[in-house]
Amino acid sequence: MNHTIHVLVVDDEPNIRASLQEILTSDGYQVTTAESGEAALALIADQEFDIALIDLKMKGIGGIEVLKALRQRWPATVTIVLTAHASLETAVEAVRQGAHDYLFKPCAPAQLRESIQRGLQNRQTVQQQATLLQQLEEMANNLAEIRSTLLETSPKSPLATPDTPTRDAGKSTRFIQYGKLVLDLLRHVVTFEKHILDLTPMEFDLLAFLIQEAPRIVSPQEIVQHVGGFESERIEASEIVRQHIYRIRKKARQIDSQAEIIRTVRGIGYTIEA
Repeated sequence: MNHTIHVLVVDDEPNIRASLQEILTSDGYQVTTAESGEAALALIADQEFDIALIDLKMKGIGGIEVLKALRQRWPATVTIVLTAHASLETAVEAVRQGAHDYLFKPCAPAQLRESIQRGLQNRQTVQQQATLLQQLEEMANNLAEIRSTLLETSPKSPLATPDTPTRDAGKSTRFIQYGKLVLDLLRHVVTFEKHILDLTPMEFDLLAFLIQEAPRIVSPQEIVQHVGGFESERIEASEIVRQHIYRIRKKARQIDSQAEIIRTVRGIGYTIEA
């Protein structure tokens, strides 16, 4: 990189700020810390940062307000929000409002580094795409000017109109919310009634598949084919799926003893209930 990456750390807990500053400084980043949302707003008023790590829960001005101000003032800044397990829904909202990622506190150094690197790579890709789009638009404008000039001098000459470059408006969905369930498909994190459900990868994929297909009733064979990636006989598929659904229900009932997040439709299959 041509310049030192400048990181803003916003957190009202001194030990968190010190820990993040130590990790990031040792990695070669230039680090500035702010102990409150108010202090962060004062810093970003006239200073741009490459990365901003923002605690969501702070006294006074919270992380969402800081995020909004950053997105408005410095939209190229890669923002990563810091959250407790119980505030995943708030983290989801932050990502929807433009945050690059979220991390649970206290975050592991490896996870922090991975998120920062991914954010910087994404920003570089976006900048490259924006530059390319600008170049294409300039080319299109130049071609339009040439075409206009030629039409003025040779009005009967048939000329093709250049294609207009377009942006791909499609964006993959990272979060799924269904009733009291919130799933993060990137990190394989799921909360039920704002509590983490500790699911295995297979259980997570099964739950995500049922939610994506809801309210359709899905057969055990279809679940095994989609989640497990292999074909199976009906009896074998029923036994495999039944065991996984039993464990998912058991974990959900540890949070809410009356929870029935998956409904069995006898002789047909399963659907989501939450």
